[in-house]
Amino acid sequence: MESFLVATGLVALAEIGDKTQLLAFMLAARYHKPIPIILGILVATLANHALAAAIGTALTSLIAPDTLRYLLAASFIAMGIWVLIPDKLDDDGLACHSHWGVFTTTLVAFFLAEMGDKTQIATVALAAQASSFVAVVAGTTVGMMIANVPAALISRKLLAKLPVRTIHICAALLFIALGGATLLLPTS
Repeated sequence: MESFLVATGLVALAEIGDKTQLLAFMLAARYHKPIPIILGILVATLANHALAAAIGTALTSLIAPDTLRYLLAASFIAMGIWVLIPDKLDDDGLACHSHWGVFTTTLVAFFLAEMGDKTQIATVALAAQASSFVAVVAGTTVGMMIANVPAALISRKLLAKLPVRTIHICAALLFIALGGATLLLPTS
């Protein structure tokens, strides 16, 4: 349960103002069909984060525990710093093809936007640290949905009212604290 809650909280905070949240706003403004957008976000996130968690889980068998602990701590601290860098949504490669339909457009765009994104990398690190693959994937997916469903349902006015910088600072501090805690954990 702890892995689920940590993953949910970290990802939900990290996603505020992230390019995928901006993508959800863009798709909602363009298509005005929140249900297929939300379903596309869900399926893309499940697929992307399951892949990331599988990589994280595999790392635990490939890397010595002490080395993995230092790598995880460094990655969490790096994620904390990365969260402070504002994202921009590039139109390159994310053009919406109307013949694909709203669901498929959202699925492809979100899957591609998450490749190499901070939440995907955080999912790798969380899965390498946690004992439950399912809890990490479920938690990171719920975190993505917490951040992106309102974007698909409500206009850009919501983002304008959120203290995005403050949320990013809180998320950064959480990632850095998790990195510090990882260094303090004994290896098995």
